[in-house]
Amino acid sequence: MVKDVSRSLLCASLAATLLLGGCSWISSLFDKKKDPPLPGERISVLQGERKPPSISGSQGPVVLPRPEVNLEWPQAGGYPNHDMQHPALSEAPAKLWQVSIGDGSSSRQHVMSMPVVAGGRIYAIDSSGEVSCLDAGTGHQIWSVDSKPEDSNAPVVSGGLAFAEGRLFVATGLAQVMALNPADGKQIWVQNEPAPMHAAPTVLDGRVFVVTVENEMIALSAVDGHKLWSQSGIANPASLMGGASPAAEGGIVIAPYSSGEIFALRAETGRTAWEDNLTAVRRVDAVSALSDIRGRPVLDRGTLYAASHSGRIVAIDLRSGERLWDREIASEHQPWVAGDYLYVLSTEGELFCLTRTDGLVRWSTPLPRFEDPENRKGPIRWAGPVLSGDRLVVAGSNGTAMSVSPYTGEVLGKMDLGAKLLLAPIVANQTLYFLTDDATLIAYR
Repeated sequence: MVKDVSRSLLCASLAATLLLGGCSWISSLFDKKKDPPLPGERISVLQGERKPPSISGSQGPVVLPRPEVNLEWPQAGGYPNHDMQHPALSEAPAKLWQVSIGDGSSSRQHVMSMPVVAGGRIYAIDSSGEVSCLDAGTGHQIWSVDSKPEDSNAPVVSGGLAFAEGRLFVATGLAQVMALNPADGKQIWVQNEPAPMHAAPTVLDGRVFVVTVENEMIALSAVDGHKLWSQSGIANPASLMGGASPAAEGGIVIAPYSSGEIFALRAETGRTAWEDNLTAVRRVDAVSALSDIRGRPVLDRGTLYAASHSGRIVAIDLRSGERLWDREIASEHQPWVAGDYLYVLSTEGELFCLTRTDGLVRWSTPLPRFEDPENRKGPIRWAGPVLSGDRLVVAGSNGTAMSVSPYTGEVLGKMDLGAKLLLAPIVANQTLYFLTDDATLIAYR
């Protein structure tokens, strides 16, 4: 009996101790008084809260070259070097026409390729690999052909198109490169490759350059498609959907890989002139660790500009491979160079104007990030920018296109296109073309 009483007293004492401790813990949970924070600068570990580069001091107004009419947009990014400068566009463009080019995006296949414009015609490829040719002025369809092999029912991630040397070149997600007659769409030649392509080809000086999903650059003859040479980077098992087309100019072709590697290759032989890697030093989560160079690199006046998804944009001397500057800005879109300035859209939806020679920030403009900003619902993905007619145009997954002043970063206006936009627009002959995610092609002039 005495033993039982002692045991009871001991349990009661322990319970009281735990209860008091528990009360103290519960009280601290709801206590508004907090200990002072530790001294030091707080740096967010979330990619979406990366501290942007600071804006430089006043250096006078931003001045750009005058807009010039470009009759064509023949390849992804415009020209093989992706350097379009300042295309002309009317002050108040109005809708000219809209037409469906075929199948839109679904859970198995996606609209991934920008259209191209040449010879008064516009060429586009839908999510199932159907290539269409339309009159650029009216939208009337001239012909369409299926780029898939006859015995294939596999879902397609379209590669893209390029017009050069009187032919239309197609790279496909079914590991084929082909040349079509632009007059009627008939096949001139086709070559099977070791892996699919998720980006458009680049064509220059009789050579067709493609990058496969296994990070292999392949050069083919534009005449008959035979293989000239190939070069490989590091295979990357995880990458973003889509890819970047090579940039080519003056005997050099730039190979952008999803590993973050970037190679300058001799266009004639494939020999490496120099190489670099745009992988960010600080990678804090699985998404930011993706080092993809998904935005097309740009060659401008002897300098290469390229950005990676993991958080780095660089300027590299094309001849020596020496870095001229780099900034911690993550992007999956092509930088846009015009005059002495460079425009880039970050993965956080912020539009930057940088000086071309030293990468200093002249201005930055945050774009809307959510369709419902109060509740942070409906995240918006932006694509672009494209400079045309003294405005930067970006396209949003909320179906809205916005225009921003390239001089000040001020938002000039917005336009509802009624369908999701995941591709930047293109400009040719003072006409702005949008390709929506449901495969609707819309022209504004």
